[in-house]
Amino acid sequence: MATVNRDLRLEVAAWLDFYRELGIEGFYRREAGEAAKLGSGSPKESAGRLPAEPPADSGAGDASAALAKESGEPAASHTILQTAPAIGLPARTLGLFEALSPGRSGPETLEQIRADLGDCHRCKLAAGRKHIVFGEGHPHAKIVFVGEGPGADEDEQGRPFVGRAGQLLNRLLQAAGIRREEVYICNVVKCRPPGNRTPEHDEIETCSPFLFRQIEAIGPRLVCCLGAPAARTVLGLKEGILKLRGRLYDFGAAKALATVHPAYVLRNPREEKLLREDLEKIREFLQP
Repeated sequence: MATVNRDLRLEVAAWLDFYRELGIEGFYRREAGEAAKLGSGSPKESAGRLPAEPPADSGAGDASAALAKESGEPAASHTILQTAPAIGLPARTLGLFEALSPGRSGPETLEQIRADLGDCHRCKLAAGRKHIVFGEGHPHAKIVFVGEGPGADEDEQGRPFVGRAGQLLNRLLQAAGIRREEVYICNVVKCRPPGNRTPEHDEIETCSPFLFRQIEAIGPRLVCCLGAPAARTVLGLKEGILKLRGRLYDFGAAKALATVHPAYVLRNPREEKLLREDLEKIREFLQP
């Protein structure tokens, strides 16, 4: 039993260090740097659910070293891999937060995640919103589109990508032979940032665990990041979107692709060809 507990604690530490590298801290309801103490008890509430096995190179870092020192055994050796958690896990595999939360059993559904989100006031964006924009689409879509945050029209209607950028995306999806009702569309943050500004670090840190839970629940073949904030959050890559776009990245059991946001195309109409090209790559990838 002692060995099992130690392995679980090292696994927890690896995942916490992995998310810290993505700039995501505090979603496990503890202060940053407290990862080494998780082995002594279960958190009262968890905001995300992760797979049981950390990425091969995810890195346990300082937290795993602390746990190893406590247990009297050598720390595991890891290097950091900037990819996102594995999805599409075997049914027998317990996710990290399933192991820590006895009340949860089996895969989550989008409805359960939405219920957990509730009338969210976890970050300062709640103060200025009209509606939470959770996401919409096929619950087991082959592709998930991720934007950065709702705009004015989305905040008004409580639906993602219904404004001018959404109308452009709909048109280009149709041109690529992709039906909107067959995909899932959501954002990194679920409430509109004031003035449509880019979501701030603490807002992303608070809200993105719900995004990862959505992706895990859907189990897509591909995740498309619309714009640099989505690519940074999902893939942990900090380069500009024009350098990242058009390539397939490993994303656990799936793939991910980054492309320009439709709002960027509205501001730069000549760049519509970039989004068209990337949607065509998605269409080709999804072909049987």
